[in-house]
Amino acid sequence: MQLGIFGGTFDPPHCGHVRLAVAAREQLQLDRVLWVLTADPPHKHNRPISAVADRLAMVEAALQFEAAGELSRVDIDRPGPHLAADTVALLSQQYPGARLVYLMGGDSLRDLPRWIRPEAFLAHCSLGVLRRPGSALDLPRLEQALPALKGKVAFVETSLVGISSNEIRRRVQAGLPLDGWVPAAVAQVIRDRGLYLSGGEAVVQGGGANHA
Repeated sequence: MQLGIFGGTFDPPHCGHVRLAVAAREQLQLDRVLWVLTADPPHKHNRPISAVADRLAMVEAALQFEAAGELSRVDIDRPGPHLAADTVALLSQQYPGARLVYLMGGDSLRDLPRWIRPEAFLAHCSLGVLRRPGSALDLPRLEQALPALKGKVAFVETSLVGISSNEIRRRVQAGLPLDGWVPAAVAQVIRDRGLYLSGGEAVVQGGGANHA
């Protein structure tokens, strides 16, 4: 079994996240994609983040109609901070025999040599790198800096997704519609819980968000 690992704070999960997860599943022939909600991202301690219960409800809503998507509580049911090396080690124990493919953006791949314990991270997974048209990555140089990376990278070609969680929060505060920005079920959770009406802003990455 091949499992994709799609990590992030998902504040909120939006249509771009769904499209990226589906593209990765189809192109990498994954059986399932585990959405790993990062409860305590170590690189965002200076930024406001919605409560775990609210983000959990939104991810569950986003996955209502995505049969191959599954919420993972691996970074919810344990104390933080949550490091990617620990996350994949625990998932390898939860899914013995499965091939784990950690999904990340090109920026995260460039930063990988500077992650905490990157060799331990790569010992448990390969990488599905979401590459947008026209983006360039010097993979040989990265492999030179981090030899454990060799043979671990597969690229997922994606179209530009012009959706950001920051913009969604601003739209909520301005009373603008969310059609096409978030799945309808996620919009309903936002309305029902009164989310983002007075909040600050945090930059949210869809994949590779729990590495620092």
